[in-house]
Amino acid sequence: MSNTKNNLPFGASNYKMMLIGLAVILGGFLIMSLDTEEFGFGLLGLTVGPVIVILGFIIEFWAILRKPVNS
Repeated sequence: MSNTKNNLPFGASNYKMMLIGLAVILGGFLIMSLDTEEFGFGLLGLTVGPVIVILGFIIEFWAILRKPVNS
């Protein structure tokens, strides 16, 4: 038969980092929803939540652009 390797675009560590990034993004949105100020204009809705969401997107981009580790 043919001698082809399993050339998947992502490794297991990439998928784990993607799931962690997704959890961080969802956590940021949850934190924004917990703000008790009217229309979400408090510290959680305007500062903490969006920073955590941006951090989650940074983790996602890093997980996508990172080379998979050959096992």
